[in-house]
This record gives sequence, C-alpha cells and structure tokens, in this order.
Amino acid sequence: MTAPRLLLIDDHAMFRTGLSLVISSAIPAALIFEAGSLDEATSSAPDDLHLVLLDIRLTGLSGLEGLALLKRKWPLVPVLMLSSQDEPETVRLALARGAVGFVSKAETGDKIVATIHAVLKGNFPKLAGSAENMTQKCLTARQSEVLNLLHQGLSNKLIARKLTLSDNTVRRHVQDILQFFGVISRAEAVFAARQQSLID
Repeated sequence: MTAPRLLLIDDHAMFRTGLSLVISSAIPAALIFEAGSLDEATSSAPDDLHLVLLDIRLTGLSGLEGLALLKRKWPLVPVLMLSSQDEPETVRLALARGAVGFVSKAETGDKIVATIHAVLKGNFPKLAGSAENMTQKCLTARQSEVLNLLHQGLSNKLIARKLTLSDNTVRRHVQDILQFFGVISRAEAVFAARQQSLID
C-alpha cells in the first residue's frame, strides 16, 4: 500500500498535534493533514485520502452535522469518529450518518493506532452495542407523535395542546428524543430522524 494519507479534523490544536505525533511514531510513512474545522478540511485537504479522523464536537458545524458533507466530498473515504463521548446513542447516530467506527479520546494511543491500522486495511471495528442491541431500542408511540410534531415546527406548548399533555410531559418526551438520537437540539433530532427514515 502507498503511504497512507490521513486527515485529522479537530478544533483543539494541542490534541491534533499530540495525536499526529502518536500516529507518525507508529506509522512513519503516514502523511497527516490537519484541519481545525470542516470548512478548512474541505477547502485545503487533498482528494486522495485514505482515512478521515473526525472530532464529533467541533466549533461551528459539528462533526456529526458535517459527516454528510465529508461523505459527499470523499464518498469512498472511511470516516472514523473521535470523541470524549461514547454514549450508545451518540455512537449509533455517528454510524447512521456514515462513520465506519468510533474511537474515544480517552483510549490509549496504542488503541487508537490499532483502530486506524484496522480501518486502513478495510477491517472496520465492531462497536459494543452498536448493532443488534441498538436496533432493539426504538421510540415509543407517544415519542413518535411528538417527533412528528417537532418536524412540523411546533413548540412544546403547541405540542402539549395538540396532544392534550402537560408542558412538563412534552418537555420530558423531547429530552428523551434528543437522548435517543444522541443530539442536543430539536433540529438535529429531526435531521437524524429523516436520515433514518423515521419521518418523511
């Protein structure tokens, strides 16, 4: 294989530098391109990449939100998510949006490098709970109703009125929906639901 060309996207310069040093030490032939944002990555990185390492939480457009953008620019390049968060919902959402794997920043350098090696060889990591366990989780009928009304742009108060529920109950359903998709905003939840064909 030719020298692997990796793109590391993370808005923390110190983490980028540290991880680049770890990768360079373990894979001396690797060419590592760094970017602090998705804009910088898509405008300056080369086309012939072998792997993208993407921080899930970026300033501005987040890694989760930008996955589709990266997949359009580099459709055949695997994207490996990096994050200090490893909640099952976050992992599932990253995979649903096209990531091939998920590595916690809390892992050792050796473990991260081993995962990079595996992905470069086409062996995508199996993530605990990311397959059958996660697919068993689903929204309740009431949560699905609330999600559809979120999709229509209704406020919590209007949803409560339409479903004859208290504001607190609706607020709890909305929080449960955000947790289910591993997101922090209503708009992201609607986007994730569309991606997974849960709403039209």
